[in-house]
Amino acid sequence: MTSDSLPSETDIFSLLKELSETPGVSGQEERVRACISDHLAPLVDELRTDTLGNHTGYKRGADVPVGRIMLAAHMDEIGLIVTRLEQGFLRFAPVGGVDLGALPAQEVMVHGRDDLPGLIASRPPHVLSVEERGKPFTQAELFIDVGLPADALARSVSVGDFVSVRQSASRLGNGQATGKALDNRVSVVVLLEALRLLQRRSHAWDIFAVVTVQEEIGLRGAKTATFEVAPDVGIALDVAYAEQPGAAADEALPMGCGPAIGLGPNIHPVLKGLLVSTAERNEIPHTVEALPGNSGTDAWAMQISQSGIPTALISVPIRNMHTPVESVALKDIERSARLLAEAICDLPDDLSALALDNQG
Repeated sequence: MTSDSLPSETDIFSLLKELSETPGVSGQEERVRACISDHLAPLVDELRTDTLGNHTGYKRGADVPVGRIMLAAHMDEIGLIVTRLEQGFLRFAPVGGVDLGALPAQEVMVHGRDDLPGLIASRPPHVLSVEERGKPFTQAELFIDVGLPADALARSVSVGDFVSVRQSASRLGNGQATGKALDNRVSVVVLLEALRLLQRRSHAWDIFAVVTVQEEIGLRGAKTATFEVAPDVGIALDVAYAEQPGAAADEALPMGCGPAIGLGPNIHPVLKGLLVSTAERNEIPHTVEALPGNSGTDAWAMQISQSGIPTALISVPIRNMHTPVESVALKDIERSARLLAEAICDLPDDLSALALDNQG
């Protein structure tokens, strides 16, 4: 693979920024799905959306394909949902694993009849007691203010409307970028860039590139998509915790050192070995992520579908996960895409090679 075929950090950031800033809270992924589809369509032979909202691109392999490989990267993001209209303000509940500590003073977009910009507010510190000032806000103490009077608000917003974080993606120093929903728009970029690299390569396996929904609330999209595709092999793409102050050493991975290859009971050892050998042969920097149980990713749903699917996991380390200011090293995205593309080309020509007695 020549260097001129690899995406630049500028290209990667441009795509990541577009996807990051497009709303797609779990259960309302329509806009981000349409955005992804524009980029996915030229890279595959067929496209379809299932009844749950998963978006699958099919790319043919050899005339007589060896098998089916399913790639899964979830498109949904954490967010909020309106639970009550209260005197011109909105009460809300989290959708997915929202960090309440990151919400006060955060700008949001309320997706009602029209999009309404707003902010998450609370009682100002001046009116709080000394004891109250030392405690974090609870969800019940927070509300959304869109600046409308009660009657106008009731005409524009209803209980059940989704709310997404409003945050622009931007470049940081040392080839890093920050924004909201990098979990898991980062891996959607990995998937798209890998498919772009494969336009110049031949691969024996049929590829089913699935951008899944509702991962943040229970891996729902991956469960249904894996059942439908019935792959012979699955590779999930997600993010992992990167090193930063306060992160436990055994749970955090270095950022800027390439993709993390999963290892543990959720991961098929032959596939893990294939990813490691592919990375080493192509001189792709990488680390290994120890996963003692459920990985918490689409890999878990894929592995236990049907009668069991040999599954692997490639993760990109990010900082500040599940906050509006997640950050990533752009070169980790490029390296992850390259590893995925090379691994697909390296898949064995015989399914029996995936038997557990061939593990290294």
